[in-house]
Amino acid sequence: MSFENLLLERDGAIAIVTINRPKVLNALNTQTLDELRRAVLDLKQDEGVRVVILTGAGDKSFVAGADINELAVQTPTGGREHALAGQHVFDVIENMGKPVIAAINGFALGGGCELAMACTLRLAADTAKLGQPEIALGLLPGYAGTQRLPRLVGKGKATEMILTGALIAADEAQRIGLVTRVVPAADLMAEARRLAAQLARSAPIAMRYIINAINKGGEMPFAEACQYEATLFGLVASTDDMREGTKAFLEKRKPEFKGR
Repeated sequence: MSFENLLLERDGAIAIVTINRPKVLNALNTQTLDELRRAVLDLKQDEGVRVVILTGAGDKSFVAGADINELAVQTPTGGREHALAGQHVFDVIENMGKPVIAAINGFALGGGCELAMACTLRLAADTAKLGQPEIALGLLPGYAGTQRLPRLVGKGKATEMILTGALIAADEAQRIGLVTRVVPAADLMAEARRLAAQLARSAPIAMRYIINAINKGGEMPFAEACQYEATLFGLVASTDDMREGTKAFLEKRKPEFKGR
């Protein structure tokens, strides 16, 4: 599979996807979103891939937002379809069933912040800036930013960020729960790879159902979500990986999970 705006690297069970438009700070245009969708769907089906790292080219920007040239000419109908298309791509990422680590190496603004929020975990360089500044363009977030941000940081803080369009530093993003961890910029990719390697050794079926339980269960009433969790627990309890994990624990050795 070939791409114009993405770089795809494989390192054993880890795939690294880099949005490669550094001259425009890795802005997301329609082509880039479609390439990202195709890449993620391909990696989802690849049994050899257990973890994905998503980052941006260069040292200035993860993704600085959507492509303003495309936004400026939207019609009401076209704008709605544009937003739905972006939401679909980010839903595919969020529900990939494999951990996706956002390595936020710089600006994550607008669509870039929304992309990071769709990832399973978010590591940020200490130089990163995040925010939803669409209000400055007379717009609102269109790739589910008004929905994911409150779920991560709370309604009050999310409303303030979206209404003011203010950018926040990486340390503040960690404090409010928008990013998982902040590391020195020079160490970002090494840390992302270390975390990915750790996750790649874990049981892939259990990880898939954990992500599913958190994503889907969070939208359900608590009692219903607990029933859903119990159903997934029962499914995982029937896997070879569960038998290997429990056996390895009793034998005081490291398990070797096969994804079966």
